[in-house]
Amino acid sequence: MIYRLARPLLFLLDPETAHHATIWALKHGLAGGSAAPDDPILSTRVWNLAFSNPLGLAAGFDKDAEVIDAVLGLGFGFVEAGTVTPLPQPGNPKPRLFRLVEDEALINRFGFNSKGLAAFIARLVERRRKGGAAGIVGANVGKNRDAADAAGDYVTGIEAVCGLADYLVCNISSPNTPGLRGLQAKSQIGELIARVLDARRRAALDSARLPPLLTKVGPDLDQQQLRDIAEVALASGIDGLIVGNTTVDRPAALRSPDRSETGGLSGPPLMAKATACLADMYRFTGGKLPIIGCGGVASSADAYAKIRAGASLVQFYSALVFHGPPLVGRIKRELAARLRADGFGSVGEAVGADHR
Repeated sequence: MIYRLARPLLFLLDPETAHHATIWALKHGLAGGSAAPDDPILSTRVWNLAFSNPLGLAAGFDKDAEVIDAVLGLGFGFVEAGTVTPLPQPGNPKPRLFRLVEDEALINRFGFNSKGLAAFIARLVERRRKGGAAGIVGANVGKNRDAADAAGDYVTGIEAVCGLADYLVCNISSPNTPGLRGLQAKSQIGELIARVLDARRRAALDSARLPPLLTKVGPDLDQQQLRDIAEVALASGIDGLIVGNTTVDRPAALRSPDRSETGGLSGPPLMAKATACLADMYRFTGGKLPIIGCGGVASSADAYAKIRAGASLVQFYSALVFHGPPLVGRIKRELAARLRADGFGSVGEAVGADHR
């Protein structure tokens, strides 16, 4: 009800200003809430971490780790803060975020705008000191635009957040930082993973309990690139993958006036492509690596499709712009019903069901 009243006002603002207003409201307790307890069928264990439900807020919403607890209060099972870069950077010139209202989609070309690691870490430390809300927290790191040693920036980021998050992510698939997606090439991703795994080992508070380390790859990869990444991932010892990110493709069915803006497209037009990429990655890895499915989720049917395609967990963000916080609870209720209707006793039992 509250979001139905707030949405027309937010849509009067330009999208980036509306986003800042939403962060402000969450920080001041005006947009959060106390979600109902999760249906037990939604609980799942991945990397020996207990998730009360498999739905997570994707990176990009809370770039600077400002509203983690407020977002968990909306009913998410986990939240991924970031992407954060070692040094503060303003990102690309504005405007750089566009609502495709007719398509319920977004295009962004932020370019890893970030207040930097120091501010990010300070908030995580303060949250830990106060005792944060129940839920799993991930930290997503990237590289500065002009970094001479791209992998070195990821090493810096992983070392800094290693003891402050439940899982760690290297984002190498944003289309808005020049050269970044080149890190997905077989030779480069192999070197990157080796270096960040070593950084995690050095920085870990407990060598017997290393936080899971994931790499986030995009949906604009061909079959050979997916096979290469799967091969490297399985051989490297990395703990999982996030598939995918935004796309540079522009489906012909897009109707919104801003459909030709440069940047990464997210929302329902991405769903089919990102899920096909996820299914391929699950198949190429033989289901041996947990995958977080991301890209285009706007309903329980979408979340369930990701799980059946091979996702152990599911993330979304863009759909919240159009449907607001009530979407979280609705997806959870309907997802639980879908699992029971198909005879599954848990989320884990449904993971990869389309491949069996």
